[in-house]
Amino acid sequence: MPLDVIVTRPPRARDTPPIILVHGAWHGAWCWTEHFTGFLADEGYTSYAIDLRGHGNSPGRLRSTRIPHYVADVRRVAVEIEGEPVLIGHSMGGYVVQHYLATHRARAGVLMATVPSHGAILATLRVAWNHPRAFARANATWSLGPIVDDPKRAARLLFGPKLPSEEADRFTSRVQDESYLAFLEMILDRPDPQKVRDPMLVLGAADDALFSRREIERTAADYRTAAMIFDDMGHDMMLDVGWERPAQTIVNWIDSLT
Repeated sequence: MPLDVIVTRPPRARDTPPIILVHGAWHGAWCWTEHFTGFLADEGYTSYAIDLRGHGNSPGRLRSTRIPHYVADVRRVAVEIEGEPVLIGHSMGGYVVQHYLATHRARAGVLMATVPSHGAILATLRVAWNHPRAFARANATWSLGPIVDDPKRAARLLFGPKLPSEEADRFTSRVQDESYLAFLEMILDRPDPQKVRDPMLVLGAADDALFSRREIERTAADYRTAAMIFDDMGHDMMLDVGWERPAQTIVNWIDSLT
C-alpha cells in the first residue's frame, strides 16, 4: 500500500537528524505543512509528514485499520530514510509514536498533546459528557467522524479561544473520519513506557479540551521526564495561535541532543 509522504528539505544543509511527523485522529499531513515543515526547514531539518493509511492522499480502509497498522506506516518511512529519525507525534500520532518506540529505536520522540500513556478513557468520558449526541452517533456507526462533523464542535475540541474564526473554519473543513478500532485501542491497548529507551519530550496545551494538564504530566512522568505545558493553546498545538512556541522548543531540544 503506497503512503503519501510530504518531504520538506532545508535550503541549507545541516548535520541534523531527519524528522518524521505523525498526525493525530481526523487529521493528515496537511496539519504539519501549515506551519511546522517550513519552520523546521528554516532551522535546517528535513521533515517527512506522513498521511497515515486512510488519511489525506494515502489509500486504506479506516473500517479495519488499527493502531499497529499506523505503527507499521511509520516504520515503512523510517527504514527508507537516511539517518536515525526523531519522531514527532500529535494526539493519536503521539500514541502511535509511543507504541513504535516500545519496539523500535529512534533518535528521540516528541509527544504533542498526546493520547496519554494510560489511554484515552478520560478523554472519551469528556466527549461523551459534553457532546452526548455526537458520541452516540459515533458508537452507533462505528466511526469517529460524527465527533467532528460540526465545525463549531470541532473547533471547540481542537483549538483555543484565540484562533480567528476564519482560520478555525479553514482547518475544520479539512478534518475527516477516523478508525473506530483505533479509538478502542487507544483505550484498551496501552503502550509500555518501560520499554522505551530513547529520549522523550512531552508537550501539552493548557486549554486542551481532550487531554488535561494532569494527564500530560502523568505521561511525561511515565517516560521519566517533565512535561512542558503551553498556556493559551488548544489541542492542535501545531495550528493554534502561538504554534511557534512549541515549534522552537522542539528544535532547541533536538539541537541539545545532537
